[in-house]
Amino acid sequence: MTREVKGGKILVLDDEPDMLENLSRMLRLGGFETVTLSDSERVIETVEAEMPDLILTDMRMPKLSGMMVLRRCKAAYPEIPVLVMTAYGSIASAVETVKEGAEDYLVKPFSPEELLIKVRKALQLRDLLEENRNLREKAFQNRFKEIIGRHPRIEEILKQVDRVAPLDCRVLLLGESGTGKGLLAETIHRHSSRKEGPFYPLNCGALPDTLLESELFGHEKGAFTGAVSPKRGFFEAARGGTLFLDEIAETTPLFQVKLLQVVEKGTFFRLGSTRPIKADVRLIAATNRDLKKEVEAGRFREDLYYRLSVVTIEIPPLRERVEDIPLFVEHFLPYYATHLNKKITGFSPEAMAILTGYPWPGNVRELQNIVERAVIMAPSGGPIRPEHLPCELSRRCQSEVPAPPTIKDAEKELILQALEACNWNRTRAAKRLGIGRRTLYDKLARLGISLDSHS
Repeated sequence: MTREVKGGKILVLDDEPDMLENLSRMLRLGGFETVTLSDSERVIETVEAEMPDLILTDMRMPKLSGMMVLRRCKAAYPEIPVLVMTAYGSIASAVETVKEGAEDYLVKPFSPEELLIKVRKALQLRDLLEENRNLREKAFQNRFKEIIGRHPRIEEILKQVDRVAPLDCRVLLLGESGTGKGLLAETIHRHSSRKEGPFYPLNCGALPDTLLESELFGHEKGAFTGAVSPKRGFFEAARGGTLFLDEIAETTPLFQVKLLQVVEKGTFFRLGSTRPIKADVRLIAATNRDLKKEVEAGRFREDLYYRLSVVTIEIPPLRERVEDIPLFVEHFLPYYATHLNKKITGFSPEAMAILTGYPWPGNVRELQNIVERAVIMAPSGGPIRPEHLPCELSRRCQSEVPAPPTIKDAEKELILQALEACNWNRTRAAKRLGIGRRTLYDKLARLGISLDSHS
């Protein structure tokens, strides 16, 4: 069922003052707010200042034609619908504007009823498209719901995973310890063509060379002291699935040569055997080091680096996506509260301010440990407060956070940061915040954020 459109702001462009007044009156009687403009060259700055729901423009104007207005508006604000008004003899030109992206056109003279029908229809279509876009984004986020975060870099990583996962290519994951490289490797596996096969993670930095080779390639009986029976390695066990080699930069040059041979030839040998075995696995490697610098320093083979980094995904540290900290807390808190049989109502604004002000050298893993500890220290029935957090965490942040903000203050600061980052472009700021444009306007009004000096 088509929903009824109630109200909205319409920007009307026409070089004739009488026409502007008549159009504005018809639209106001139909329940719409109007902004009129006779200078078509000022259309973009007016759209930026007013953020209308729809643009109604004449086709023939002395400065910028309706076609040029359409092109500029669609280039800057493709989501805002445009209606073009034209005289009877210019219908062919009006049809061209539809091909260029206009939602529809009106042939002069037209009745108030016809105008309102066209406007409401264009707005209904816009709402439907926006709803479909939101549903697609929600479905995309739900598809990768194990990855937490709304930061633009996380969204870009999810898009990379969506493109890369179905392809049987090698992937190199870069990021500091605790950023979630292992979780991302599992996510790639679960969305790959090998998802029915096994996923085997191996920490290369935790094993000496000889044991690492035995774990990966397997060994025959008698291959070395203690090899009392044959053993399959991870390359065999992970057949048809994914092998995740974490801390790959910690391996020795000798091991790197043997791994390179497997990657290039697609076969390997158990220790103590001369029989080649086919390697049917997808390789995902990860490191917390700068692998290019390791190559330059001669500690990592350049040829192996290029073989492993067919696709490289870099995960940002937690301190670079502070806005995701409340999302992680929201994820971890119910788990530990249930596990420890505690009723915790959340984090107080003061405690959350400490979390968002701390640089998190241990990243998400450290945050998870802090949340668990806070649940242990806090009494049931109330929120987690600063005194329930480690004292070194609080002391570090006391100088950085002079006065813990309220939730309203934190929300206001987050919106201001987004607006500054987007050069005060409301549409892009709303997208960065993950909310609708109208929701952003409501929040601006509620929080008392003035846009006058930035219009």
